[in-house]
Amino acid sequence: MMGDTSWRDWPFFNDTHRELAERLDVWAIENLQAVDHGNVDDSCRALVAKLARGGWLTNATINPDDAQSRLDVRSLCVIRETLARHDGLADFAFAMQGLGSGAISLFGTDAQKAEWLPQVRNGTALAAFALTEPQSGSDVANITLSATRDGDSFVLNGEKTWISNGGIAGFYVVFARTGEGDGAKGLSAFIVSGDTPGLEIAERLETIAPHPLARLKFTDCRIRASNRIGAGGQGFKIAMSVLDVFRSTVAAAALGFARRALDETIDRVQNRHLFGAPLFDLQMVQGHVADMALDVDSSALLVYRAAWLKDSGAARVSREAAMAKLFSTDHAQTVIDKAVQIHGGDGVRSGHIIERLYREIRALRIYEGASDVQRIIIARQTLAQT
Repeated sequence: MMGDTSWRDWPFFNDTHRELAERLDVWAIENLQAVDHGNVDDSCRALVAKLARGGWLTNATINPDDAQSRLDVRSLCVIRETLARHDGLADFAFAMQGLGSGAISLFGTDAQKAEWLPQVRNGTALAAFALTEPQSGSDVANITLSATRDGDSFVLNGEKTWISNGGIAGFYVVFARTGEGDGAKGLSAFIVSGDTPGLEIAERLETIAPHPLARLKFTDCRIRASNRIGAGGQGFKIAMSVLDVFRSTVAAAALGFARRALDETIDRVQNRHLFGAPLFDLQMVQGHVADMALDVDSSALLVYRAAWLKDSGAARVSREAAMAKLFSTDHAQTVIDKAVQIHGGDGVRSGHIIERLYREIRALRIYEGASDVQRIIIARQTLAQT
């Protein structure tokens, strides 16, 4: 189901983005019709391999062979929106290759980029972003996992939780306390291979929309000092910079879910009859469809404004990205809820696309900064600009 594609003509995009969206739509129709959402570990491995063969993962990182290469946020958003519209697990698989390696793309040394980014781009290593801890979700400055310098090594001790790709990642970008200062000033970022001794998958976590998630335990986990990304004490800056790029893409995924819900609803109201006429003839249904279309287009404008600003050279787009994520994720939930209501019993039938969308969307309002955290960011940034 292709749905409305008129947004591709908006001035936020160039022909490269339009061609990317068209090619990916065709590829997704041919490759994402039978994704197994039961065995998510195997499915994510298979999806990453398939995305790599299709060439899509080259968009998830910078090109390590090109010193001028940079992430194109509009491409990331177009890909996530398109994949999410076709299959949520495919979107997840792509997104984690970008988010998990984002710190290396943005702040890694040439040696780190050469070692890890080709593995991300060719699908031989799954990437993970290990930021959240049991007592510090959105409060990144409160991280307690420690990384203690010992000669030419760092030794990690502590826990991370709710880590996407936990248990199947080839490497984790881990944020730990190194003590250069208090709070946010004392954090650093490290690359930890998934098979490093002392790294344990302590628990696999299950959610309403199955994804590979885990709690990680680090016990005297020794890594090379050269695996630190950036300088000591730059971990908070690195984490925020990565989120500044990828937060807009979360909004794009929510937009993809909302578009699919709207597309399915349009098909439903045109072909489902009630009281001898198509469901769409009911004015109340027309009102619901109008609200859904308004939410979808409003989300798209916020998503691609933030992405366009970043690609145009803005140093930070924290306010714009927060607006995009807050509005798009919250309103995608509203759009999908309306789709459930219009689909009636089918909307809550296990395995139905609308039921799956209903489960998929909820987590997006939490990860990479919950909705209320986005409100705090928007308020503070707005005040700072006055």
